Amino acid sequence: MDLLKPLIALLAIVNPIGVVPFFLHFTQNFTPEQRRHTMRVSATAAFLVVSISGLAGLKIIEFFGITIASFQVGGGLLLLMSAIHMLNAQQAESRPDDVHQGQEKADAGSSIAVVPLTIPLLTGPATISTMVIYAEKTKTFWQHAVLVGYGIVIGLAAYMAFMASGRIARALGQTGINVMTRLMGLILAAMAVELLADGLTKLFPVLASPFAPIAP
Repeated sequence: MDLLKPLIALLAIVNPIGVVPFFLHFTQNFTPEQRRHTMRVSATAAFLVVSISGLAGLKIIEFFGITIASFQVGGGLLLLMSAIHMLNAQQAESRPDDVHQGQEKADAGSSIAVVPLTIPLLTGPATISTMVIYAEKTKTFWQHAVLVGYGIVIGLAAYMAFMASGRIARALGQTGINVMTRLMGLILAAMAVELLADGLTKLFPVLASPFAPIAP
């Protein structure tokens, strides 16, 4: 198994830098400690998703009878709901009033860190399916260990990208973040439609077939 090609593919698919605007949006009302907590949880969740997908993705999917197409449709719906909120410059997963002091704030941060920040923004159907494909090629213990190593690299890359988000926030300001939120919401809506379309055509191939012309 080529060691470098899967890693490059994963980094391109996950694209931690591209998720930074979403991280800024989801954590704009968080304290520095809550933001750091969200970084740690999200990076750890990304590591777990990549690693588990590589080690046990096939068995888990077969056990629950879930297809990648079904996962794409569900993830697309989740992204679309978040996009609608973002187009109105609102928090996609929680409102400022929902973030209270103490443990409730930490709980809200953990929720956002996993869904939708890690799943499906960082590690969506493409990441999981990529890991499943490469997992089919693993034969030895060390090759499986390499899959876990990919998860470590992805988690570290996500953490470092989020660490740099503070400087981006100071450069943009609240107005810039609101404008970027709406723009990213539009992009997110397009991503959601693509996921839904791809998943639906896999579930219902007839949707992808061209309609026969009507004879005069």
